[in-house]
Amino acid sequence: MSTYTVRQFAERIGVSVKTLQRWDREGRLTPVRTPGNRRLYTDADVQTVLQLRSGNAQRLRKTMVYMRVASQAQKPDLENQRRALESFCAARGLTVDEWVVEIGGGLDFTRPKFLKLVDAIIAGEVETLVIAHSDRLARFGCELITHLCETHQCAVLVLNQETLSPEQEMIHDLLAIVHSFSSRLDGLRTYRTALKDALAHDLRPHDPAEPNA
Repeated sequence: MSTYTVRQFAERIGVSVKTLQRWDREGRLTPVRTPGNRRLYTDADVQTVLQLRSGNAQRLRKTMVYMRVASQAQKPDLENQRRALESFCAARGLTVDEWVVEIGGGLDFTRPKFLKLVDAIIAGEVETLVIAHSDRLARFGCELITHLCETHQCAVLVLNQETLSPEQEMIHDLLAIVHSFSSRLDGLRTYRTALKDALAHDLRPHDPAEPNA
Protein backbone atom coordinates (compact mmCIF):
# COMPACT_ATOMS: atom_id res chain seq x y z
CA MET A 1 0.00 0.00 0.00
CA SER A 2 1.34 3.41 -0.96
CA THR A 3 1.81 6.13 1.61
CA TYR A 4 1.82 9.90 1.07
CA THR A 5 3.10 12.91 2.95
CA VAL A 6 0.65 15.76 3.48
CA ARG A 7 1.93 17.64 0.42
CA GLN A 8 1.94 14.51 -1.78
CA PHE A 9 -1.60 13.62 -0.71
CA ALA A 10 -2.82 17.19 -1.27
CA GLU A 11 -1.51 17.05 -4.84
CA ARG A 12 -2.95 13.56 -5.28
CA ILE A 13 -6.53 14.59 -4.49
CA GLY A 14 -6.31 18.22 -5.69
CA VAL A 15 -6.69 20.23 -2.49
CA SER A 16 -4.36 22.45 -0.47
CA VAL A 17 -2.27 21.35 2.51
CA LYS A 18 -4.27 23.74 4.70
CA THR A 19 -7.47 21.98 3.64
CA LEU A 20 -6.08 18.62 4.76
CA GLN A 21 -5.02 20.12 8.07
CA ARG A 22 -8.50 21.55 8.55
CA TRP A 23 -10.15 18.23 7.67
CA ASP A 24 -7.96 16.57 10.30
CA ARG A 25 -8.97 19.13 12.95
CA GLU A 26 -12.63 18.74 12.06
CA GLY A 27 -12.42 14.94 12.02
CA ARG A 28 -13.38 14.66 8.36
CA LEU A 29 -10.27 12.75 7.34
CA THR A 30 -7.88 11.57 10.05
CA PRO A 31 -4.48 10.28 8.86
CA VAL A 32 -2.09 8.06 10.75
CA ARG A 33 0.77 9.72 12.61
CA THR A 34 4.47 8.90 12.33
CA PRO A 35 6.62 8.60 15.50
CA GLY A 36 7.63 12.20 14.76
CA ASN A 37 3.91 13.19 14.80
CA ARG A 38 3.77 13.87 11.07
CA ARG A 39 0.60 13.14 9.12
CA LEU A 40 0.79 10.17 6.76
CA TYR A 41 -1.91 9.20 4.26
CA THR A 42 -2.55 5.92 2.46
CA ASP A 43 -4.44 4.60 -0.57
CA ALA A 44 -7.33 3.89 1.78
CA ASP A 45 -7.56 7.63 2.44
CA VAL A 46 -7.68 8.24 -1.31
CA GLN A 47 -10.67 5.88 -1.53
CA THR A 48 -12.33 7.64 1.41
CA VAL A 49 -12.06 10.98 -0.37
CA LEU A 50 -13.44 9.50 -3.60
CA GLN A 51 -16.39 8.00 -1.73
CA LEU A 52 -17.11 11.24 0.06
CA ARG A 53 -17.01 13.17 -3.21
CA SER A 54 -19.35 10.76 -4.96
CA GLY A 55 -21.75 10.34 -2.03
CA ASN A 56 -21.61 13.76 -0.39
CA ALA A 57 -19.79 16.21 -2.64
CA GLN A 58 -20.75 19.21 -0.55
CA ARG A 59 -18.67 17.94 2.36
CA LEU A 60 -15.27 18.28 0.69
CA ARG A 61 -15.83 21.17 -1.69
CA LYS A 62 -13.54 24.16 -1.42
CA THR A 63 -13.80 27.87 -0.79
CA MET A 64 -11.45 29.62 -3.21
CA VAL A 65 -10.35 33.22 -3.61
CA TYR A 66 -9.19 34.43 -7.03
CA MET A 67 -7.02 37.54 -7.30
CA ARG A 68 -5.58 39.07 -10.48
CA VAL A 69 -3.63 42.03 -11.79
CA ALA A 70 -2.66 42.67 -15.39
CA SER A 71 1.10 43.19 -15.06
CA GLN A 72 4.11 42.78 -12.80
CA ALA A 73 4.05 46.54 -12.19
CA GLN A 74 0.68 46.13 -10.47
CA LYS A 75 1.81 43.42 -8.03
CA PRO A 76 1.41 45.81 -5.04
CA ASP A 77 -2.31 45.85 -5.85
CA LEU A 78 -2.42 42.14 -5.03
CA GLU A 79 -1.59 42.91 -1.42
CA ASN A 80 -4.47 45.39 -1.30
CA GLN A 81 -6.80 42.75 -2.70
CA ARG A 82 -5.57 40.15 -0.22
CA ARG A 83 -6.04 42.36 2.85
CA ALA A 84 -9.53 43.41 1.78
CA LEU A 85 -10.57 39.85 0.94
CA GLU A 86 -9.19 38.43 4.19
CA SER A 87 -11.37 40.88 6.12
CA PHE A 88 -14.33 40.16 3.84
CA CYS A 89 -14.07 36.38 4.36
CA ALA A 90 -13.45 36.68 8.10
CA ALA A 91 -16.55 38.84 8.52
CA ARG A 92 -18.63 36.10 6.89
CA GLY A 93 -17.02 33.25 8.76
CA LEU A 94 -15.49 31.77 5.62
CA THR A 95 -12.44 29.53 5.85
CA VAL A 96 -10.46 29.90 2.62
CA ASP A 97 -9.04 26.62 1.31
CA GLU A 98 -7.08 28.09 -1.58
CA TRP A 99 -5.84 31.51 -2.65
CA VAL A 100 -5.31 31.78 -6.41
CA VAL A 101 -3.06 34.63 -7.54
CA GLU A 102 -2.53 35.38 -11.23
CA ILE A 103 -0.90 38.03 -13.38
CA GLY A 104 -2.59 38.43 -16.75
CA GLY A 105 -4.96 40.61 -18.74
CA GLY A 106 -8.69 40.58 -18.14
CA LEU A 107 -9.28 40.12 -21.87
CA ASP A 108 -7.19 36.93 -21.92
CA PHE A 109 -9.39 33.88 -21.39
CA THR A 110 -6.40 31.51 -21.72
CA ARG A 111 -4.87 32.43 -18.34
CA PRO A 112 -3.65 29.07 -16.93
CA LYS A 113 -4.85 29.55 -13.34
CA PHE A 114 -8.15 31.02 -14.51
CA LEU A 115 -8.77 27.96 -16.70
CA LYS A 116 -7.79 25.63 -13.85
CA LEU A 117 -10.30 27.42 -11.64
CA VAL A 118 -13.04 27.05 -14.26
CA ASP A 119 -12.22 23.34 -14.61
CA ALA A 120 -12.48 22.91 -10.82
CA ILE A 121 -15.88 24.64 -10.78
CA ILE A 122 -17.18 22.42 -13.59
CA ALA A 123 -15.86 19.35 -11.75
CA GLY A 124 -17.95 20.35 -8.73
CA GLU A 125 -14.92 20.93 -6.50
CA VAL A 126 -15.66 24.55 -5.57
CA GLU A 127 -18.44 25.51 -3.19
CA THR A 128 -17.68 29.23 -2.92
CA LEU A 129 -15.65 31.58 -5.12
CA VAL A 130 -14.66 34.95 -3.70
CA ILE A 131 -13.36 37.88 -5.78
CA ALA A 132 -12.63 41.53 -5.07
CA HIS A 133 -14.39 42.88 -8.17
CA SER A 134 -16.16 41.23 -11.09
CA ASP A 135 -13.48 42.32 -13.57
CA ARG A 136 -10.85 40.32 -11.64
CA LEU A 137 -12.33 37.25 -13.34
CA ALA A 138 -12.74 38.88 -16.75
CA ARG A 139 -13.05 42.38 -18.16
CA PHE A 140 -16.13 41.32 -20.14
CA GLY A 141 -18.34 38.24 -19.92
CA CYS A 142 -18.28 37.90 -16.14
CA GLU A 143 -22.02 37.24 -16.22
CA LEU A 144 -21.39 34.10 -18.28
CA ILE A 145 -18.80 32.86 -15.78
CA THR A 146 -21.22 33.58 -12.93
CA HIS A 147 -23.90 31.58 -14.72
CA LEU A 148 -21.43 28.72 -15.11
CA CYS A 149 -20.81 28.82 -11.36
CA GLU A 150 -24.52 28.83 -10.56
CA THR A 151 -25.20 25.81 -12.76
CA HIS A 152 -22.47 23.90 -10.90
CA GLN A 153 -23.68 24.89 -7.42
CA CYS A 154 -20.80 27.30 -6.80
CA ALA A 155 -21.67 30.53 -5.00
CA VAL A 156 -19.86 33.67 -6.15
CA LEU A 157 -19.18 36.36 -3.55
CA VAL A 158 -17.99 39.73 -4.86
CA LEU A 159 -16.50 42.33 -2.53
CA ASN A 160 -17.14 44.83 -5.35
CA GLN A 161 -14.77 47.63 -4.36
CA GLU A 162 -13.94 49.85 -7.32
CA THR A 163 -10.63 50.74 -5.66
CA LEU A 164 -9.55 47.12 -6.12
CA SER A 165 -10.04 47.41 -9.88
CA PRO A 166 -7.01 49.38 -11.16
CA GLU A 167 -8.05 52.25 -13.45
CA GLN A 168 -4.83 52.03 -15.48
CA GLU A 169 -5.60 48.40 -16.22
CA MET A 170 -9.02 49.29 -17.63
CA ILE A 171 -7.43 51.91 -19.90
CA HIS A 172 -4.92 49.31 -21.12
CA ASP A 173 -7.74 46.84 -21.88
CA LEU A 174 -9.78 49.46 -23.73
CA LEU A 175 -6.77 50.41 -25.86
CA ALA A 176 -6.25 46.73 -26.64
CA ILE A 177 -9.87 46.48 -27.84
CA VAL A 178 -9.48 49.55 -30.04
CA HIS A 179 -6.26 48.16 -31.51
CA SER A 180 -7.90 44.80 -32.19
CA PHE A 181 -10.84 46.32 -34.07
CA SER A 182 -8.55 48.74 -35.90
CA SER A 183 -6.46 45.83 -37.14
CA ARG A 184 -9.60 44.05 -38.30
CA LEU A 185 -10.76 47.13 -40.18
CA ASP A 186 -7.37 47.43 -41.87
CA GLY A 187 -7.64 43.79 -42.86
CA LEU A 188 -11.12 44.35 -44.28
CA ARG A 189 -9.92 47.36 -46.29
CA THR A 190 -7.09 45.28 -47.77
CA TYR A 191 -9.56 42.50 -48.57
CA ARG A 192 -12.02 44.91 -50.21
CA THR A 193 -9.26 46.49 -52.32
CA ALA A 194 -8.05 43.09 -53.53
CA LEU A 195 -11.63 41.99 -54.27
CA LYS A 196 -12.36 45.22 -56.16
CA ASP A 197 -9.22 44.79 -58.28
CA ALA A 198 -10.09 41.16 -59.02
CA LEU A 199 -13.63 42.05 -60.06
CA ALA A 200 -12.40 44.91 -62.24
CA HIS A 201 -10.00 42.52 -63.96
CA ASP A 202 -12.70 39.90 -64.55
CA LEU A 203 -15.29 42.40 -65.82
CA ARG A 204 -13.12 44.38 -68.19
CA PRO A 205 -13.68 43.75 -71.99
CA HIS A 206 -11.69 40.78 -73.21
CA ASP A 207 -8.95 41.52 -75.75
CA PRO A 208 -8.81 38.69 -78.31
CA ALA A 209 -5.06 39.26 -78.59
CA GLU A 210 -4.58 38.35 -74.96
CA PRO A 211 -3.93 34.69 -74.22
CA ASN A 212 -6.63 32.93 -72.25
CA ALA A 213 -5.85 32.54 -68.58
